[in-house]
This record gives sequence, C-alpha cells and structure tokens, in this order.
Amino acid sequence: MSVHLHWFLPTGGDGRTLVDRHTYTDGGIRRDRITPVSGVRAPDIEYLAQIAKATEQLGFEAVLTPTGTWCEDAWLTTMALTQVTERLKFLVAFRPGVISPVLAAQMAATYQRIARGRLLLNVVTGGDPTEQKRFGDPLDHDRRYARTDEFLQVVRGVWSGRPIDFEGVHYQVEGGLTALPPDPLPQIFFGGSSGAAGPVAARNADVYLTWGEPPAQVKEKIDWIRGLAEQEGRTVRFGIRLHTLSRDSAKEAWAAAGRLLDDLGPDTVAAAQQALGKSESVGQQRMLALHGGARDKLEIAPNLWAGVGLVRGGAGTALVGSHGEVADRIEEYHALGIEHFVLSGYPHLEEAYWFGEGVRPELAARGLLDAGFSPVTAAVAPRSGAGLPGGSRTRQW
Repeated sequence: MSVHLHWFLPTGGDGRTLVDRHTYTDGGIRRDRITPVSGVRAPDIEYLAQIAKATEQLGFEAVLTPTGTWCEDAWLTTMALTQVTERLKFLVAFRPGVISPVLAAQMAATYQRIARGRLLLNVVTGGDPTEQKRFGDPLDHDRRYARTDEFLQVVRGVWSGRPIDFEGVHYQVEGGLTALPPDPLPQIFFGGSSGAAGPVAARNADVYLTWGEPPAQVKEKIDWIRGLAEQEGRTVRFGIRLHTLSRDSAKEAWAAAGRLLDDLGPDTVAAAQQALGKSESVGQQRMLALHGGARDKLEIAPNLWAGVGLVRGGAGTALVGSHGEVADRIEEYHALGIEHFVLSGYPHLEEAYWFGEGVRPELAARGLLDAGFSPVTAAVAPRSGAGLPGGSRTRQW
C-alpha cells in the first residue's frame, strides 16, 4: 500500500495569513472589518496554473479543489487547468444536492475523456445549513446524507452504460444513462463523521476521507468505516486531509506556525469560533473540540498542530516539524491504513515546494511512494537557507 500525495488548489484565494478580515471591538460590540492583509492573492487562473504546474513537477498525484459559495467553481477551474498540465489529476469537490445525479455522471464522463482519465470526485454533502440555503437546499443534516446515498446510487448506475430506473425519496429516474461512461471510472472520495454519514460511505465511497485528528481517533474512524463496509461486502480505502508546515529544522517550522497566529487577535478567534460552532457538521465539531479555542493547547499530538482551526472551518490541523518529523507522522498514519494524504499550506505555492523538496524525498527513501508519481524535473540545488524555498534559485511567485 503506497502513500498517495495530493495538494490543494486555493480557488477561494491564498496568502501568508489564515484570515483576510479582522474582527475588532467597538464599544463592546463585535464587528467584522475587511482590511487588506499583506500577501493575499486572488485565485486568478494564472496563479492557480502556477500551483498546478508546480505540484505536477514536484510529484504530487492530484490537487483537491473546494466547493462553496466562497470559491470558484471546481469543475470549470480544473477543466481549464487540465490544458496546462499533463498528468496531474484533479479531485473535484461538488455538492450532490444542487445538481442532477444523471447530469453529474454525464459531466464526469465528458471531463474524464477531455482530461484523459485525470478526474477524481470529492462528494461534499454539506454541513453548514446557512450555506446550503444559499444554494437553495432546505434539507436538514440527516436528510442531506440520505439524498447523497441515493445520488451516488444513481451515478454508479448510469455509469454502467445501460439505462436504469430508480425510485427513491429524493430522486426518480426513468431510463437514466450515460451513453459513453467514463473510462476509467473516477474514484469517489467521501467524508463524514456522523452516524448518518458512515453507512453512505460504506455503500458508495472508494476512499473515505477524514480531517486530521490524532492517530488514535483516526484509527477509531477507520475501524468504524471498515466494519460498516464489510457488512456491505465492500472494501473502502482511506485518506486524510491535513495542512503541512515543514522546514529544515523543527525550530524553523514552529516559528513559522507562530507567525501564522500573529494576526489573530482574541476578537478574531472568538468570532470565528462562534460562527464555526453553529455548523451541523459532526466533523467540524470534532475539529473545534481538539483545541476548545485555547491558543496555549494547540499541539494536540506530536507534530499535530490545531492552530488553523482557530479561525478556519474544515481541515483545522497541520503537521508541523522538520521534514523528517513530518515524514514520521505520515508514516504513522499510513501504518493505520491511510493511503491518500490531501495536503495544503499557506501560501500554497511556497509550501508545495517546502513539502515536495523536503518531505517527499524522506518518504521516497522509506519506500512509501508509488514510483509512478515521481517528480518530473531534474534534481535541484539544495536550499541556501534563505526565506523562500529553493533559496539559491530564482523564482517569481
């Protein structure tokens, strides 16, 4: 079982900070104030192409794109990027409740042909009721997962190449088909920590994706989903979503983590925690419970730092340390059964190089990587130790 390394495409913007707005107190009233933060980068196609090309050259297998009202559309953005990359795969996130399952199956088939087999799918049921309503989705948490279950049954059915009929609570399909099914069928990545999500993953997912929790908690999730899948007569593989912050020494890495917190005043953290606390996502509540909003208890396991989750939803933890230490933690998760590591860092271009040139060789030396996804560029000169990764080389970010 090899380690599969993936990166993240920041289609909602990128930068050297965790926030693009500050919260301040005015007469005891908390307010949001949007201010220009140094280093913020718009998600224009040129910058996203830089990240895609860099990750391909560094040997990452795929990039994940998010879904939501706060970011660019994942289907359209990544389709454009297939034209400037050669082998990089795209893990396209989308919400099943806002699109017909037959249309989604057809879109995936077309995408797979144009991209020459480089599509992966990340099915996001949705945990924020406010955002779901922005999409016109009124269903509650458990009914959203029940609808996702039906959605994926229809998608897999029409990919068979034969017309299917489906009669469910949420979908009724007569003669549904995809005339030319995708080849190969895209792997389906799916996550969810609730009791409603587990059976959906067991019946439909190829890869169950969890956010980065301490190893003991990750093992509990793996055992849970694996047991449910066995009851369905299926085998599910596993992945984890983490940020990374690796440097030539642990001291440098932890100093960089500290700098990410420099812009976060107590009002900003409190406002973010209050907003995130309203989420219906069980996974999000588990992320919040890792730190409880406290800035002095953020290393929740060796090299596992929960600082990102103070102000950002979704994946809230990062692997922080020297390249060897980060590789150790990846190896530890891999020993539990994790194959797919979906990683990110701020900013995403620079951190891709830190990881790709620092941690990836460590993993390769341990025999953990698939040789089919080695870097496509020649070896580069070692870092000079200057601020940017690859310090002796000239790059324009």
